[in-house]
Amino acid sequence: MKNKSTTSFEEAYKKDVYLGLTSYPKYLLSKYIYDKDGDKLFQKIMDLPEYYLTECEFNILEQHKAQISETFVSPDGFDLIELGAGDGKKTKILLKYLSDKKAQFKYLPIDISENALQELEASVHKEIPEVDIKIQQGTYLETLERLAEYNSRKKVIMVLGSNIGNLLHKDAIQFLKKIRSAMSPNDMLFMGFDQKKNPQTILNAYNDPQGVTAAFNKNGLMRINRELRGNFNPDNFLHWETYDPETGTARSFLVSTKEQQVTVGDLELEVHFEQWETIHTEISQKYDDHVVNWLAKEAGLKVTEAFSDDKNYYKNYIFRIEGDL
Repeated sequence: MKNKSTTSFEEAYKKDVYLGLTSYPKYLLSKYIYDKDGDKLFQKIMDLPEYYLTECEFNILEQHKAQISETFVSPDGFDLIELGAGDGKKTKILLKYLSDKKAQFKYLPIDISENALQELEASVHKEIPEVDIKIQQGTYLETLERLAEYNSRKKVIMVLGSNIGNLLHKDAIQFLKKIRSAMSPNDMLFMGFDQKKNPQTILNAYNDPQGVTAAFNKNGLMRINRELRGNFNPDNFLHWETYDPETGTARSFLVSTKEQQVTVGDLELEVHFEQWETIHTEISQKYDDHVVNWLAKEAGLKVTEAFSDDKNYYKNYIFRIEGDL
């Protein structure tokens, strides 16, 4: 028997795929790329030389782990709640440091991928067994509704990997507002933001010559084939990346290279594509201090500290509550 959360996820997936493929222009939500195959592809992306984000955030956490950890700790202990935890490789830098310093905390990684969470839990038990870890599967919205329940001591809400970059500014503000509504006065938010830089560097990061990013985006189609009885041919779609340096928005598309008809059996849906018609698959927003401070102010938060890598490509910011909304 399927549990309620699994059933609700499946229903949401079907609804979102149907809406995306029947809209004009067509789109698919990027969060659904991350199944077991998508997780593996994204891990490969993070190891690509062109994908600077991972190395930069590793650099920040290694260089500033003492100062960052000092902001986390509290006399009564704290709950470290990570949204979109993934494989946790970067987080383990802080987990190891905090454990070595005998900090009292519980680690609560949350991710949409049950597979990623199980692998993370196993690796933490093996590598840092003293860490008290409790995994939770769910979407950001489901998670944020539960965050306020952790109110007996300080919460440190952590979002690494510039996950907020998948949201347009108006949606990012709403996301930050939801986090803020779950925060108590002593809580803090630690979040990564990819910075604006040479446009070619950004394009290269999302359009690697090895084709890993293309395969990752096409996994959205393959998942529909696997789970919803679709018959997408990924070879009939071209991965295309754009970047607008004015807005700081990188956009990923799958472009139909021919006129074609696709069926999705479980949705009883036939989808027609004109030649060169697009499916928008994800955005990756880039920032500067001005934009981050503006987002924070709009959400009732304030930036209190920021940490940058050696190249100033990437920053992790600490946010705290600023007054009442």
